Amino acid sequence: MTDSKYFTTTKKGEIFELKAELNSDKKEKKKEAVKKVIASMTVGKDVSALFPDVVNCMQTDNLELKKLVYLYLMNYAKSQPDMAIMAVNTFVKDCEDPNPLIRALAVRTMGCIRVDKITEYLCEPLRKCLKDEDPYVRKTAAVCVAKLHDINAQLVEDQGFLDTLKDLISDSNPMVVANAVAALSEIAESHPSSNLLDLNPQSINKLLTALNECTEWGQIFILDCLANYMPKDDREAQSICERVTPRLSHANSAVVLSAVKVLMKFMEMLSKDLDYYGTLLKKLAPPLVTLLSAEPELQYVALRNINLIVQKRPEILKHEMKVFFVKYNDPIYVKLEKLDIMIRLASQANIAQVLAELKEYATEVDVDFVRKAVRAIGRCAIKVEQSAERCVSTLLDLIQTKVNYVVQEAIVVIKDIFRKYPNKYESVIATLCENLDSLDEPEARAAMIWIVGEYAERIDNADELLESFLEGFHDESTQVQLQLLTAIVKLFLKKPTETQELVQQVLSLATQVADTPGLRARGYIYWRLLSTDPVAAKEVVLAEKPLISEETDLIEPTLLDELICYIGTLASVYHKPPSAFVEGSRGVVHKSLPPRTGSSESAESPDAAPSGVQATEQPAVIPTQGDLLGDLLTLDLGPPVSGPPIATSSVQMGAVDLLGGGLDSLVCLEDSAAASHSPGDGDCAHCVSVAVKCFWSTNLPGWRAPKGSFWEKLQGFLVSLTQVWLPAMKAKGLEISGTFSRQVGSISMDLVLTNKALQVMSDFAIQFNRNSFGLAPAAPLQVHAPLAPNQSVEISLPLNTVGSVMKMDPLNNLQVAVKNNIDVFYFSTLYPLHILFVEDGKMERQMFLATWKDIPNENEAQFQIKDCSLNADAVSSKLQGSNIFTIAKRNVEGQDMLYQSLKLTNGIWVLAELRIQPSNPSFTV
Repeated sequence: MTDSKYFTTTKKGEIFELKAELNSDKKEKKKEAVKKVIASMTVGKDVSALFPDVVNCMQTDNLELKKLVYLYLMNYAKSQPDMAIMAVNTFVKDCEDPNPLIRALAVRTMGCIRVDKITEYLCEPLRKCLKDEDPYVRKTAAVCVAKLHDINAQLVEDQGFLDTLKDLISDSNPMVVANAVAALSEIAESHPSSNLLDLNPQSINKLLTALNECTEWGQIFILDCLANYMPKDDREAQSICERVTPRLSHANSAVVLSAVKVLMKFMEMLSKDLDYYGTLLKKLAPPLVTLLSAEPELQYVALRNINLIVQKRPEILKHEMKVFFVKYNDPIYVKLEKLDIMIRLASQANIAQVLAELKEYATEVDVDFVRKAVRAIGRCAIKVEQSAERCVSTLLDLIQTKVNYVVQEAIVVIKDIFRKYPNKYESVIATLCENLDSLDEPEARAAMIWIVGEYAERIDNADELLESFLEGFHDESTQVQLQLLTAIVKLFLKKPTETQELVQQVLSLATQVADTPGLRARGYIYWRLLSTDPVAAKEVVLAEKPLISEETDLIEPTLLDELICYIGTLASVYHKPPSAFVEGSRGVVHKSLPPRTGSSESAESPDAAPSGVQATEQPAVIPTQGDLLGDLLTLDLGPPVSGPPIATSSVQMGAVDLLGGGLDSLVCLEDSAAASHSPGDGDCAHCVSVAVKCFWSTNLPGWRAPKGSFWEKLQGFLVSLTQVWLPAMKAKGLEISGTFSRQVGSISMDLVLTNKALQVMSDFAIQFNRNSFGLAPAAPLQVHAPLAPNQSVEISLPLNTVGSVMKMDPLNNLQVAVKNNIDVFYFSTLYPLHILFVEDGKMERQMFLATWKDIPNENEAQFQIKDCSLNADAVSSKLQGSNIFTIAKRNVEGQDMLYQSLKLTNGIWVLAELRIQPSNPSFTV
């Protein structure tokens, strides 16, 4: 009879019986009793009351019984720490047993008992086992060091176990080497600052030697360790690649992916002119192709990794397009991933083959897959210019099928093709207009309206077409209403005499009837532009549009480099770095590829950008490197690393010193006094003056925009302008714009989220990095319905100032992470300082006088505010509206002196003196 009989008992009151059996003199009866105890423990019964009786059974030579007792001990030692000490002597004794299996069992159990009280008693047995003559005991002891380090790191360091572990890397047994590497790697991950794996060419040689002889999981540990090594030159990198390449033919897919990771990393150091480089590219393709013959789940993991590899080095699989053709019985998640890789590999050489496949996919029964296939045809047209005409022809054939969802997807795609190739394929517009009545999806309707508005001068009945949409204006979605408004304004600017009534009608609907703030705001802007300066309106509305990029869904280059270093892990499946989904990963050291030392950069690589391009685009999004990627739950972003260099102050963190020098970079007006003043530590008054000056220069109505600029024309009616904080091309189609405001003591972040991607977005969340004033969301980011493509939603996010504080540079820099079902995105913005001015910022006169006198002369600074044509009373009233209070006013030799105070949300008081000379438009702060 098998051991299953121990799980079938339903007896009650068996604890007493088990206790008697455990204390029996008969060995067989005692073993049966322990098995019953383990069975009860396994099904969830509490048998901790038997702890002392089970521990007494440890004194036996029977290996099976000893294993069972050790299993019980591991489970209940934490709840019975005082009783667990009873087992210490047995552990010590078993570690000196002649049988290496018992020695290894003892040391393994020691590592699993997480009780602080007994760890120090286990150090000596562990030290002996680390130097045991049997390799099985040594490899078990190596893993035990990592477990003990997790319980008490200081004890492991004090006992010198880490040095012993390093010595085991030179062990003669490959499994001991693999376990030593695994243990050191695990310890190094929890202590990234420690330099435990200080590898050198000699130790690398030993690891490569062990690689050929250890088990498959041992090979994975060693390969992962090799991936963290930085070769001193390209010759050493090539040598390592040559010795790792045989692992590509291993049967275990994890070993293959780990080997690919090492090769992808070290290829960065090889010159592309080398013959070996081309040979290596050819050797990488077959193992990746072989992975696609596994079961669907493994295929998906392989495809996600291949997606990264293709983005980094498309030349590896450029001849393997057929492997990624979809099979009829592939699950949908495999189909979509294959489709994505097909587009990435599409080129002039294989585009005919790809288009034939995609056209076939567009006739499938799975609606979602058909939609993706149609969009893929459009992406091919945008990516491969020579194929654009063939792609447009294919799309027209699909439109002729009259299948509703195919037609609508095709129209959306053709709009993008028009954006990429203006004035080239407009002959198809007539065919598109024939299908106008069948469009019922907002994105397709919006795309068609855009086409009609953009090419209104070529469509004879453009006004009639747009008027037909206008009849149901109230029932349309926001994205259609916005597109319709813009299209009719375009039509009016192109045919003003024929469409005057139409434009008045749409402007009235947008500004007076519509309940969407964004629609109303756009309507007012158009109305004012058209009524005040039609020439400027034409320049703005009919401005030449930038061509859309080839692939907007490419992973950002620095993130891609990091993900290449994580091939074969969850990070490569999620396409997110570990810090984005591993809890408690603040100290993770982000990996990156080594700098290239070859002769020329690949023009085929998707991350190779023309010089100067990245410099202009990079500041828009925080680069995903250093501490800039994190889980929304444990986010720890660092300061932006791009943009102009900003002089930093050596101020220490503190209640007052938080302001030290941090506002210098905000000053936008030239001032000789500011230029000559160099703030020192704790120079709060200087920053106060800068803050007041910056507020004045941007908020008082006397400020003038640069002459001749577009803003000069808009300044009369624009109070605040929404800024684009995160452009869609940097966030996989998600565009985020917004402003900050303070009303009745509450701070809010007014966001507009726009989906410019090809898929629905949902599951939104937001988090701020630590910042100078502790700004943090006071509520979750509420997006009540999924955000469809080309749809926008406006959200007012309440903020508080109870978040973590860290001095930023510049001081009002705010770094934000926004998560949705696609990815986590990062951006930084500068918030206006006046949102931090609290309502009780009016200081008592006597306290103001006493505080003013105590400010040292060296902490004072003067600034000039130019072009403000307001009198003292108007200035006082205007500033009080923003919680800057006038404490006293006096007139000295015809000059008005305003003494003002404000209080920041963190309790810091700001004092200022404002001098106003009548008839002089320049003020002194």
